[in-house]
Amino acid sequence: MNIDPFIEAEEVTGHSVKNACRLLEVSRAAFYHRRTAAPSVRAVTDAELTKKITAIHAESKGTYGSPRMHRALRKNGVDCGKRRVCRLMCQAGLEGRCKKRWRRTTVADPAAEAALDLIQRSFGPGAEIDRRYVGDITYIATWEGWAYLATVIDLSSRRIVGWALADHMRTELVSDALSMALRSRDPSEGLIFHSDRGCQQYTSADYGELARRNGVVLSIGRKGECWDNAVAESFFATIKRELIDTRSWPTRDGLRSAIFDYVEGWYNVRRLHSSLNYCSPAEWEANQRRQAA
Repeated sequence: MNIDPFIEAEEVTGHSVKNACRLLEVSRAAFYHRRTAAPSVRAVTDAELTKKITAIHAESKGTYGSPRMHRALRKNGVDCGKRRVCRLMCQAGLEGRCKKRWRRTTVADPAAEAALDLIQRSFGPGAEIDRRYVGDITYIATWEGWAYLATVIDLSSRRIVGWALADHMRTELVSDALSMALRSRDPSEGLIFHSDRGCQQYTSADYGELARRNGVVLSIGRKGECWDNAVAESFFATIKRELIDTRSWPTRDGLRSAIFDYVEGWYNVRRLHSSLNYCSPAEWEANQRRQAA
């Protein structure tokens, strides 16, 4: 604490500086020297260097820490040490932006990790509706940041039976998509759900428990083989070509509304699919139910 103002106040009011220094346990010689002495060369150069550091920090938009700051000063011809730069930045309350420490948030389920590929690239449509589902995740840029879309597709009719959009890629994203499919379709036990092995969300313990609780059998493709989940990849290419890439997306809510209109108002009920003999998924399912009846 700087006690000079207290002693100077006592001096102004006519009190003895000697008594004030004695009470505050300060040497009179040190007090007078401090009051009359000019700033040291070190203090002056520190002040000048702090100005340069503040300017560079503002130019970097607050991203530079002491290592980059030191290199920037050296490039500008300023010779100083790393510790000095760190000290002056701390005194000025300046700090850089660093990457967040990676934290493992998805715990793998051993049973899901050991799941086999039960589809074997047999993606052709068929009469058995709600027997084989596939799913995957893609990302979409918005002005608010990334949005992540998870889908569940019935291989028989190519219908999007479940989907979810969120600002994260946690297990809840894929769980919400599957839960939507299970609620809307109510498939019988033994349904196969196939996904990409590269997505850890599909091999998490929580997702495995959701599947077991609803009688869903998990199937996972091989590592590094995107063709093992070609139908899901094909849908993402389609929706990006026909919807996502046609305009910019200011908000995630606007994107969610547009995806709902595309999936429920166009893709599932009206869009003609070459793999379904140019029927819509809804029309294909109606034909299969009619033939079964």
